[in-house]
Amino acid sequence: MDLEVIFSCAGILAMSGWLVLLAAPLIPKWSDRIAGYVVPILLSLGYVILILFFPSGDAGGFGSLAEVIDLFADPRAMMAGWVHYLAFDLLIGAWMCRTARRDGLSFWLVAPCLPLTFLFGPAGYLAFSVVRIFAPAKAI
Repeated sequence: MDLEVIFSCAGILAMSGWLVLLAAPLIPKWSDRIAGYVVPILLSLGYVILILFFPSGDAGGFGSLAEVIDLFADPRAMMAGWVHYLAFDLLIGAWMCRTARRDGLSFWLVAPCLPLTFLFGPAGYLAFSVVRIFAPAKAI
């Protein structure tokens, strides 16, 4: 199987989830279902297929930085790692939208955290955490 095709399909799938999150104020239940469950489950399934049926070589591991570098030098391991990131970053983005809605936070305060999470995962989570601490909740 061509890893470039997998890369493109995973990217399109993840981006569709992020676009649905940006529409969360208009379609909150669908946003929760699609970006919070369906797309991450499909990406997770792709990840499991990659690690089970397209395993990387014996090089590398997780015991040291050098081993991780050796591991991700294998394109199959790198592809699995990329799909892993896509799935988990989207899960965090969906959680942020659900949490903000539950807590009565304005979506406009959460919206800038979404691309930050997509591009720089933990930085987006940190930004959302700061928003939650300092932003006033709307009256529900």
